Amino acid sequence: MNKIFSGLLLIGIVFFANAQYGSLDAILTKLEERKGINQNLSNVNIDDKKFVLIKDFADHTERNFIVIKGKNATYVEMFDDKATNESTSNVFSGDIVRSRKNIISLRADLLENKKVPIPVTKTLLLTRQDNILYLIDVNNKDRWIDEESFSKAKIKAKK
Repeated sequence: MNKIFSGLLLIGIVFFANAQYGSLDAILTKLEERKGINQNLSNVNIDDKKFVLIKDFADHTERNFIVIKGKNATYVEMFDDKATNESTSNVFSGDIVRSRKNIISLRADLLENKKVPIPVTKTLLLTRQDNILYLIDVNNKDRWIDEESFSKAKIKAKK
């Protein structure tokens, strides 16, 4: 009797574990997508894309843009002072290299068409979450959102 009960318990545990495996696999897949790991985005075209990063601080707001045109890129920094309502900007231009593993390297060595001694460099991870493209800075984890997706999200929010 004890062997039958142990056997039924073992079979029940196996079925329970098998049922839970599917949900655990789905959860792990979602977490990997959220981190940007194991995504094959080599077929995603980022040509003519614009990515936006907005940071709000107590005294100012920073708006940063990366515009990709083929192998060329433009990096724009805009600073809005909240006290004086003045805006300043820096426009850098340079090149971009995309690897097979969703890594994008930006090197902007021209500030308003003048060579700078130390170029602005960014190493970014291309990822997709909920059909929205992001660039995640691998050094400080800033998330750059595709402007087209950002605009669609704002339109949906207004409706």
